[in-house]
Amino acid sequence: MTPDEPPHSEGTTVPASTVPLASNGEPLSQAEAEAAAARLDRLAAALNTVLFGQEQLVEMVIVGLLARGHILLEGLPGLGKTELVKGLSKALALASKRVQFTPDLLPGDITGNPMLEEVDGNRQFVFQPGPVFANILLADEINRASPKTQSAMLEAMQERRVTVMGQTHPLPAPFFVLATQNPIELEGTYPLPEAQLDRFLFKLNVQSNDVATLERIVLHREIGVEPQLPQVMNAAELGDILALVRRVYMPPAVANYIARMVQATHPGEPHAQGVKYGASPRAALALAAASKARAVCSRRVNASYEDVREVAAAVLRHRVVLDYAAKLEGLTTDGLVARLLERVPAQDRPLPSSLAAAKV
Repeated sequence: MTPDEPPHSEGTTVPASTVPLASNGEPLSQAEAEAAAARLDRLAAALNTVLFGQEQLVEMVIVGLLARGHILLEGLPGLGKTELVKGLSKALALASKRVQFTPDLLPGDITGNPMLEEVDGNRQFVFQPGPVFANILLADEINRASPKTQSAMLEAMQERRVTVMGQTHPLPAPFFVLATQNPIELEGTYPLPEAQLDRFLFKLNVQSNDVATLERIVLHREIGVEPQLPQVMNAAELGDILALVRRVYMPPAVANYIARMVQATHPGEPHAQGVKYGASPRAALALAAASKARAVCSRRVNASYEDVREVAAAVLRHRVVLDYAAKLEGLTTDGLVARLLERVPAQDRPLPSSLAAAKV
């Protein structure tokens, strides 16, 4: 519809491209949400036996998984990031591969390479898949590899496929990248390119353990011995839950809140002082997907403002770039997101005076 065309009146057929994708299929029922959340509770309980004292981190990893997104885990070495990823693959019975990123790693070491082999008496190049061909790829210390090698992940993360020498090879489904990253201030690390950062649904900070958690680790862990983890569900059951998440209803008011939150991160907006580059439209899609996933974990059939607020920092902290002056003043992206959550209203218009004056 052009600006000069009148709005659609009642009884007029609306083009399919203008209809919001509220759900793919039938709306999610409360019974389905309850059943899915019960399975996810068992998954969280299993992962909490692997990583002590990180319940919120485990919850966010599960939400990211349900949103079909890739996750970047940042923290100092030894905090259990790798064990969490390995535990996730065991609990879900998914094929997993691990790549230890180092400065001498080449793109073909990740995607695979064509090898010269003899086939039916003729020598020809045959593609040998790399470790990226797995359900869960653990990219350990991803920021220790050069930007050229890191860029080899872009097509896999976005398109779920790999192209080598003009031939495209689809990746297994489901496919998730869970990457660990040391703080970039450490020697021998490279900042991830912005285009690659934008492909990660979440960036989660792994915090150090407190005294009580360290005591549990000492009493229940032993060096060189991996914790035993039961299988909680299989790939088919995970696929069923992923399909349920896509049927969670996204209210237009919540979608509007997501749009205004993302727009508020851009330079020139009232609350974006110190921002050099704002979040992309992919951030809005990530907020929507993560909000729907969290709704299922909370046994609800629709996304809410609360869901958006809970996942906002994980979605936006790696997508907003601050200017030099803001960094000198001590502003962080987490601080910026906190400011936006405080100042951007959930509703884009004030309540009617009758409701605003009501005491409820």
